[in-house]
Amino acid sequence: MKNRPDICQIVAKMNEVSPSNRRLLSILNPERLRRVLRVMLDETEFLSPYGIRALSRYHLKHPYVLRTDGAVYSVCYEPAESTTGLFGGNSNWRGPIWFPLNFLIIESLQKYHYYYGDDFRVEFPTGSGEMMTLWEVARELSKRLASIFLRDSKGRRPVYGSVEAFQSDADWRDHILFYEYFHGDTGAGLGASHQTGWTALVAKLLVQIGG
Repeated sequence: MKNRPDICQIVAKMNEVSPSNRRLLSILNPERLRRVLRVMLDETEFLSPYGIRALSRYHLKHPYVLRTDGAVYSVCYEPAESTTGLFGGNSNWRGPIWFPLNFLIIESLQKYHYYYGDDFRVEFPTGSGEMMTLWEVARELSKRLASIFLRDSKGRRPVYGSVEAFQSDADWRDHILFYEYFHGDTGAGLGASHQTGWTALVAKLLVQIGG
């Protein structure tokens, strides 16, 4: 109980009403928000051409290592299916892109923008020198996620990766599958191919982009 005042100090309790007459309660004050986004929007870390990765790409060459009870465990960035039997051979949270988390990130950035407005700008991508509002960042992330399903300059959809039947066969190429998660570097669909429960959130993102 003695530490409660200190704990409260790290919460961004915005008593000041924003110009848009909004208030904000967040564990991230402006300084912490910038620090989080600096890493999250770095293309050598979490930012992929197709959204936000589940694990930083930094760990591809720098695995996280835990030593305990005489044993050594390591977690490496794996953007697709697991290459080891660690955690039962499941790589879900070691690099792939997930729509539910990306959607929540986008929604959160929009809410921060409602409070901070156009004056709060961050670099996107990190190191590019291009400054954007949080709303613009949310829009760019939405575009990256949507591009998973759209044809690129070569007429191929990232979602179908190297599966040629889905890429070029007239009976298949326009029937989009909603995969469970996606390759952190290529956008190819992974896991269950009928995960409309959350991957169909792309429809909401397309509406927002169009708006």
